[in-house]
Amino acid sequence: MHELSIVASLFDILNEKAKEQKAKKITKVKLKVGMLSGVVPELLESAFEIYKKDTIASDAKLEIETTSIKAKCKKCGFEFSPEDFTIICPTCCSYQVKILSGEELLLEKMELEI
Repeated sequence: MHELSIVASLFDILNEKAKEQKAKKITKVKLKVGMLSGVVPELLESAFEIYKKDTIASDAKLEIETTSIKAKCKKCGFEFSPEDFTIICPTCCSYQVKILSGEELLLEKMELEI
């Protein structure tokens, strides 16, 4: 379960930012998780719940926004959002595509109590 190591790294960032702001508590954390990121949101939530105990984020709520796949065909330039993980241009059937979104794992926002 690599989600636990991801959450451990996330807490390094959260603690650093909270310290910079002299925060007493972290109350909310919002992440963007792409469908192609290799991260399972449910496992990320479980790891967050385990990891937050006895920390500055012990009462924090985790909000995860899953981002869909967006791609652009390198051959014809068509932008599309595949329904599944088959990333083939629906216009020209080319496999030569650039992923525009769906691979991200971002800390979008954190709310603090100062």
